[in-house]
Amino acid sequence: MTSLRQRMLEDMRVRNFSPHTQSTYVLQVSLFARYFHKPPDLLGPEEIRSYQVYLTDGKKLAPSSILIAVAALRFLYKVTLHKDWSVEDIIPAPKKPQKLPVVLSPEEVRRFLSCVASSKHRTILTTCYAAGLRISEVVQLTPTDIDSQRMVIRVEQGRRTAMSCSLPSCWRFCASGGACRSPSLGSSQETSQVGTSLATLWSWRAEKPIEPPVSANPPVTPHSLRHAFSVHLLEQGTDVRRIQLLLGHRSLATTARYLKIATSQVCSTTSPFDLLPQPVAAESKPAPPQFF
Repeated sequence: MTSLRQRMLEDMRVRNFSPHTQSTYVLQVSLFARYFHKPPDLLGPEEIRSYQVYLTDGKKLAPSSILIAVAALRFLYKVTLHKDWSVEDIIPAPKKPQKLPVVLSPEEVRRFLSCVASSKHRTILTTCYAAGLRISEVVQLTPTDIDSQRMVIRVEQGRRTAMSCSLPSCWRFCASGGACRSPSLGSSQETSQVGTSLATLWSWRAEKPIEPPVSANPPVTPHSLRHAFSVHLLEQGTDVRRIQLLLGHRSLATTARYLKIATSQVCSTTSPFDLLPQPVAAESKPAPPQFF
């Protein structure tokens, strides 16, 4: 490991970057250095510009993929190498098109989960939908993250999300190999059983990744279930601010975009025209008889 890579990793650790972010940033910088066959501290703005043109025109990467490389290079040159550049000008970020996600209906969610062959994978995906969690958050859960008394799940950085009453029995059912147990969490013994079930269930991390059970266009991913969680809550009348807290979004604007998808909320809105006072139609006098 080079001293520059070691320093960059240390800079990310002291800022409490997730292990996934650390490995992603290191990979992006490594690809950048390999492209020029030089250490990144010997490369400057012209090389960065040339590399971005290569990613855009040569590799034809999507803006979301280029944004990852931009974030890694900005961190390297601004934080680790202490360049006094205006990184926003030297390393510009491409404009990311705003695409609304395709959201499954409740019936489609039910059918999708029923198609998952592995009981462990089905339980993990069910947790994504039932609690609105990211797949990375679900696979990092431990038994101590489950507050069975308050029926909440503790996620990273003190965030909490509501726990479905059906999840504990779902976890136990999977961990016991399909032998369903009592869903009650009233006693400490039952709470301990949930912890044991979770510990067994989450040992799947060493196994192969989740395979999509059905083909769809666009494809259904674990994050699709998080989108469905948000929109279905909105359609049930849940406040946007509450959904923001459950999802852990920093900005309310990120959560508010789901309002564009929640058709029941949009279509049920009363037009202000319907609230205007309606003019009273004047009574028409009957026409006189023409012949008699």
